[in-house]
Amino acid sequence: MKELIEKINAEFEAFTTEANQQVDKGNKAAGTRARKSALELSKMMKEFRKVGVEAGKN
Repeated sequence: MKELIEKINAEFEAFTTEANQQVDKGNKAAGTRARKSALELSKMMKEFRKVGVEAGKN
């Protein structure tokens, strides 16, 4: 689970960087990368929820 949290943190940092580039500099490509990161974060959060529920049962 710790490994998953580290991946989530890394992806969130990537999202933040790209989103800021889009907003601050108007970089359209950064916006595309931010949306891709957001999609990956969504998948990882679902995995985190699944793992968390299993850990709670034990």
